Amino acid sequence: MATNFRELIQIPIGAWVESGVDWVQNNLAGPLDGFAAGVGFLADALEGLLLFLPDWVLAPLIIAFAWWRVGWRFGVFATIAMILIAAMGLWRETMQTLALVIGASIIALAAGLPLGIAMARRDGVATVVRPVLDFMQTMPPFVYLIPAAIFFGLGKVPGTIATVIFAMPPAVRLTNLGIRQVSQENVEAGLAFGCTSRQLLYKVQIPLAMPSIMAGINQTIMLALSMVVIASMIGAGGLGNTVLTGIQRLDVGLGFEGGLGVVFLAILLDRMTQSFGLRRRRD
Repeated sequence: MATNFRELIQIPIGAWVESGVDWVQNNLAGPLDGFAAGVGFLADALEGLLLFLPDWVLAPLIIAFAWWRVGWRFGVFATIAMILIAAMGLWRETMQTLALVIGASIIALAAGLPLGIAMARRDGVATVVRPVLDFMQTMPPFVYLIPAAIFFGLGKVPGTIATVIFAMPPAVRLTNLGIRQVSQENVEAGLAFGCTSRQLLYKVQIPLAMPSIMAGINQTIMLALSMVVIASMIGAGGLGNTVLTGIQRLDVGLGFEGGLGVVFLAILLDRMTQSFGLRRRRD
């Protein structure tokens, strides 16, 4: 009786999802191919640019930027990180990972920041989008690889798209939060000076919300880096592929080197992006 009852209440969610995937593949192949082509162009362009510049040119630029934005101590750390990455023979893989992170972050922010602004200005938009963001943030990251591989095959393109979906929610949430936290007194002052709705947004709300917005950008970049490593399972390449190869071969040294490269890249990106939301330090 219990078995029959369980069979009676079974809901074929998996079958519905498969039907939805089949419908998308049959009816939206053209738009998906166009989107994939655009993502692939951006990823290839960024990777080509970073690999075109030799390490003895790009590394000093990164070190100088770290020194300028954060301080001389962090500049010393950036110097050590660049030397170790080159010494481990992982410069190419690091630049591939950096290109993928930058590309995914650009797309995620291009979609996420306007969506966060819309949520802050329209409660109805926030009501609809908030559950979607909850779903995106609680879904295990490995799950994103399945539809990405089904719709876009293997390689950098599906890896970038899966990374975009995984990394976008913080930018949306913190942009919405930052604008909503702007005090009513500041808003009323802007209106008193004759600001239009657009002027109020761009000259009052966004500047005052910038620390929160920059925190969202920082978190998006960090999540993109973490997802890029996972995306190596579908051929995204970069440092994630080095770590994956180490796991497959049970090569502790290779896996540690790849992981160390990810750590260096994460610290550099984290501190340098944080600096845009804070007053620049000189020490």
